[in-house]
Amino acid sequence: MKLTINRAFRAPSRNGILAAAERLGDIPRVTPLLSLPELGGGIALKAESLQLGGAFKLRGAYNRLAQVAPADRARGVVAFSSGNHAQGVARAARLLGMPAAIVMPADAPRVKLEATAALGAEIIPYDRATESREAIAARLAEERGAVLLPSFDDVDVVEGQGTVGLEAERQYGAPIARVVVPCGGGGLAAGISLALPDAEIIIVEPEGWDDMGRSLKLGRIVPVEPAAPATACDALQTTRVAEITFGALHQAGARGLSVSEAEVRAAMRYAYSLGLVVEPGGAVALAALLAGKVAADGATTLVVASGSNVDPAAFARVIGGAG
Repeated sequence: MKLTINRAFRAPSRNGILAAAERLGDIPRVTPLLSLPELGGGIALKAESLQLGGAFKLRGAYNRLAQVAPADRARGVVAFSSGNHAQGVARAARLLGMPAAIVMPADAPRVKLEATAALGAEIIPYDRATESREAIAARLAEERGAVLLPSFDDVDVVEGQGTVGLEAERQYGAPIARVVVPCGGGGLAAGISLALPDAEIIIVEPEGWDDMGRSLKLGRIVPVEPAAPATACDALQTTRVAEITFGALHQAGARGLSVSEAEVRAAMRYAYSLGLVVEPGGAVALAALLAGKVAADGATTLVVASGSNVDPAAFARVIGGAG
């Protein structure tokens, strides 16, 4: 008898992350763990920016879609994303023989739009100022009978992203005491908090977009405040986090930090000195460390760099010292 999982009442767990690791197998790359002794003993950078698609998103997308019955895969998947989740979904769908439709902001970085289209996905543009991507995607999924796959508000996605933590701990060869991780909707951070339950979790967001940090401090979900400032961290422009991700991080005792645009640019330049291209949203955790907002006290500290999808011209300006 086939087991039917009621997703509405299943919380993400470490056992789910272990199962996700088995399901993923060798589909994602094992990304490097780079020691940073010049920043303090025990500090290492997890270069998930070198993952297929340039970000960790493939892990969660594949973990969810691999569980779709083969007979149902022809109906496809619908997702919404500014770019990194879009590529993760498009790549996972292609591997599994599923059509993919992605609702993306019309002003998303061209490099992300083009990379998603190159993976065979249908792009549905929308105006992020006047339209709801969630509503558009939900309507499309209903019309097509497709799987609707959010970027973080999904148990299987969170568990897939949590495999980053398992992989990093294997590479360390020792327990990880602290994790510093970028946070938009919190799928990666929540997954790592479950994978490494004994680690201190520090989530990092751009200034003015620190809704997860404020939510954790208040003990309840609050949205991004009105008139949030412009940020280059397009991958982290989530206006409200989910119960799934907030719940996991709150239970883990996670705390939040925020970083300025100048601190993000400095982190991008430092990453480049290591041979890494890291996009603004993917550089915020490293930015917090470089800015002295995270203690360099000798504890084993995992810093996650999570994306490399950045407009080449914008990246060149940052590396050249603009701003």
